Amino acid sequence: MSDAGDAVSPAPAYDLPEEYAHVYSGKVRDLYETPEGRLLFVASDRISAYDWVLPTPIPDKGRILTAMSLWWFDRVSGIVPNHVVSTRVPDAVARRAMVCTKLDMFPVECVVRGYLAGSGLTEYQADASICGVNLPPGLKDGSKLPKTIFTPATKAAIGDHDENVTFDEVVASIGQDEAQTLRRLSISVYERAALIAADRGMILADTKFEFGMRADGQVVLADEVLTPDSSRFWPEETWEPGHAQPSYDKQYVRDWLTSPESGWDRTSGEAPPALPDEVVEKTRAKYVEAYERLTGKRFA
Repeated sequence: MSDAGDAVSPAPAYDLPEEYAHVYSGKVRDLYETPEGRLLFVASDRISAYDWVLPTPIPDKGRILTAMSLWWFDRVSGIVPNHVVSTRVPDAVARRAMVCTKLDMFPVECVVRGYLAGSGLTEYQADASICGVNLPPGLKDGSKLPKTIFTPATKAAIGDHDENVTFDEVVASIGQDEAQTLRRLSISVYERAALIAADRGMILADTKFEFGMRADGQVVLADEVLTPDSSRFWPEETWEPGHAQPSYDKQYVRDWLTSPESGWDRTSGEAPPALPDEVVEKTRAKYVEAYERLTGKRFA
């Protein structure tokens, strides 16, 4: 395993010095090896929905996600170290990139839930459990769970869905001690972040983390963290269980793609169309609002 995964995708068009070697590109992020043998972790303005990378970027999205991740890494550093080494990066990727330590990544999406939504809601409605964790009857879309739960998933290739798995399956994959460590750290980081978000009038409904191991054996928090791309943030003032909640994420994009206006059938196998300017502007505004409300800083 490596921090970049096994597949190598085509290099995006960043004007980086030639000594930066492209390693991997995912749906949203691009990785390069630095001249010093570290990783340059670049957040693009690409946006994905329904397992497709859309043809229309969201301006400043990569910069917003990078700023949010750095803000959160600082606030949970007392729980677990992170992979960031420096924010001194080439001008071509200024404010959207971090220099990071290479890690041996765990093949687990560490999903933590405090509220019922998304694929967790679907599983609960089927058998009153999520990833083998039994839950009481009577919960609704948006309900607060009796306690924070760890509901891991396998990492999927681009175009595929992550698959929810049980904790026992994680143990079988990476070992008992490592699985318990990831569960403990994931829940601790989520609960710290949920308290911080609550102070800003925001609910952290769920999130996912990725962890890796340094050469010295230290487990490290990696990737991006606690952004609208990896987390469901809801405004506390509008929270009302029983229906889907307003969310600080790409909901405008999802709603437009599944509307008659887009003309797109998500079951057709055809790529989605370009986004209209209004959807792009509203989506960018929602990302900016999430950053500013959480951090108390103005995005500029």
